[in-house]
Amino acid sequence: MFNRLNIITMANAMTWEEAHDRLKKIRDEGLRNSDEVLEIWDECLADFSYKLADEAWLVYEQVCIAACDCGQIDVAEMCIDALKAKFPGSMRVRKLMGMKFEAEDKYENAMHIYEEIKLEDPTNTAIWKRIIAVNIAQNKISEAIKDLNDYLKQFMSDYEAWLELSDLYLEEQDYGRAAFCLEELILSNPHNHLYHQRYAEIKYTAGGTENLELARSYFSYACRLCPSNMRALYGLFLSSSGIAVRGNSKQKKENLKFASWAADQISCRYKGNDQGVDESGQLNAIEGMLDSLQITQGIS
Repeated sequence: MFNRLNIITMANAMTWEEAHDRLKKIRDEGLRNSDEVLEIWDECLADFSYKLADEAWLVYEQVCIAACDCGQIDVAEMCIDALKAKFPGSMRVRKLMGMKFEAEDKYENAMHIYEEIKLEDPTNTAIWKRIIAVNIAQNKISEAIKDLNDYLKQFMSDYEAWLELSDLYLEEQDYGRAAFCLEELILSNPHNHLYHQRYAEIKYTAGGTENLELARSYFSYACRLCPSNMRALYGLFLSSSGIAVRGNSKQKKENLKFASWAADQISCRYKGNDQGVDESGQLNAIEGMLDSLQITQGIS
């Protein structure tokens, strides 16, 4: 509510020129900011769209997408009508019509439009993604997975699509294929610590000694690439602890060192936290696990 009030206050205080420049900046930076876009439109630009000249069509498209996001179907329809009159038969306008149907939960109508556009232009990546989004919205995960696989056969360098496919496989608890998606990403960008971290998390979730060892290796490399990655540090601690509990005496000794190092790094970062966050419960739990591991090591 506070953010909403701030947006309204800001929009009310804007001049026409400031509103125009703000919408352009949002477009140029590839942001969505749907609430803000609609407030700026309602408060500053709706009555002065004639001043936008040729840029009006970009603004209508921007406002239409924001209206679909926020469920303001009447605003979306107004924008679409204006765009249809100017660009009859345009694929971009037809895509906006599909998005309006999505906002109304009329998925069959939206899919009909998207499939028609895809037949006319199979290279239209935005339409492929809308089709996938419609299937996900209807919880048709198997169809979304099939469409994403077909999409990636043509657009293999789309990193976001590989991540989305991995998430869908995880929903199906297909850890092998989910891991394969991350392997593709790691091959294409081996220095991205988040890819190593996510691959390790999948292997850790899959379970088993071999997967735990792989998880520990990839968590470790993620920490090396980005020492401040707390999820990787936690993952390294947990995977090392898991191997130490299950392994032989040599594995216990080696992995206890990894777990102890990760625990020290986590502790240092929390103690250096200047935000006043109380993480004593988590630190106590980690220290308790370490103590337990050390006791087990001593007994064995």
